Amino acid sequence: YLYIAVGDGGGAGDPHDNAQNLESLLGKILRIDVDGESPYGIPSDNPFVDAEGAPEVFAYGLRNPWQFSFDSATGDLYIADVGQGAWEEINLIPAGTGGLNFGWPEFEGSHCYRSGDDECEPFGTLPIAEYSHAEGGCSIIGLGLARSEELPAVSGVYFAADWCSGTFYG
Repeated sequence: YLYIAVGDGGGAGDPHDNAQNLESLLGKILRIDVDGESPYGIPSDNPFVDAEGAPEVFAYGLRNPWQFSFDSATGDLYIADVGQGAWEEINLIPAGTGGLNFGWPEFEGSHCYRSGDDECEPFGTLPIAEYSHAEGGCSIIGLGLARSEELPAVSGVYFAADWCSGTFYG
């Protein structure tokens, strides 16, 4: 299958609510079968095949999934999602799991975005890691999860960097 990361379509704060709209392909991870029908098929186990929503949608609630990668050992999918103005995040889709909602634009990382305070009702899947722009960052770049017998100290570590600060994370 082919996985496709698509941003929310632009405009600060996702003004058209694309990321939470299951009929929209924006703000999502899509999954299609390029060996199927022309121009593509839909995997029968995609989460919205027989439900309300576009059948290509595999996960939603993302702002700008800049980079994603699979863990070669487990099949888990790691997503580096660029934040709007305050938080950068790393999200995880465990192998065999679809339909997760990562909360954008209600949340930026694990923090309330739309309400402007920390009193919003939590929902969806929270990031496995995040960092603040107050630390000097502005745009996460996912590099991937290391799997190496030659370097056992980093095997199983997810690596990312920040575009503005040049900080390297593991």
